[in-house]
Amino acid sequence: MRLFAALKPEEKALDHVKTALAPIRREFPVDLRWTDPENWHLTVAFYGEQPDGYFDDIADHLSRAAALQPKPLNLHLRGAGVFSHRTLWIGAGGDTSSFSELALDAELPTAGETKDQDQPRTSGKRRPHLTVARLRQQPHQRATEWDPFLSDISRALSIYRGPDFLVHEVILYESFLGQGRRGGPLYRERLRCPISSAL
Repeated sequence: MRLFAALKPEEKALDHVKTALAPIRREFPVDLRWTDPENWHLTVAFYGEQPDGYFDDIADHLSRAAALQPKPLNLHLRGAGVFSHRTLWIGAGGDTSSFSELALDAELPTAGETKDQDQPRTSGKRRPHLTVARLRQQPHQRATEWDPFLSDISRALSIYRGPDFLVHEVILYESFLGQGRRGGPLYRERLRCPISSAL
């Protein structure tokens, strides 16, 4: 099973992004492959392929990570950027420090490690983002050739700022590659973990 943990923005925030992207989608209908809005999320932790027998351990670990947060996260979607010359994303603002703490707590310990809250954090700060499109790269084209194209779009979206929303839970998803709409991934909720719950 392929698992990841994520935050799901409120519908009002997702609808606001759809409206902002509508003119860009009309202008660039061919070269960009837009992600399914039903799949939009802010990734907290990616667990990858895991044996079925590990599900309960991962679920318990994520539940504890969510419960460590003192209060729901107050976020908003804002700005834009490009990963790897081909992936367009919308960023997030607001309580991003708490998001980073949550992401670090949600990481699985590597082999031989245990989570110790008294130990200093060593991982880098997380950047919450919503992946909205990817380039339809042709076999004879290098991704770097398209960088100015995507950069223009991200600059146009740099002033974007959506409404505030509260996140009360972290969702553990199972991902099924190629089984969603138009050959995209299918995400199935496996568990909802309340934020700021009693341990």
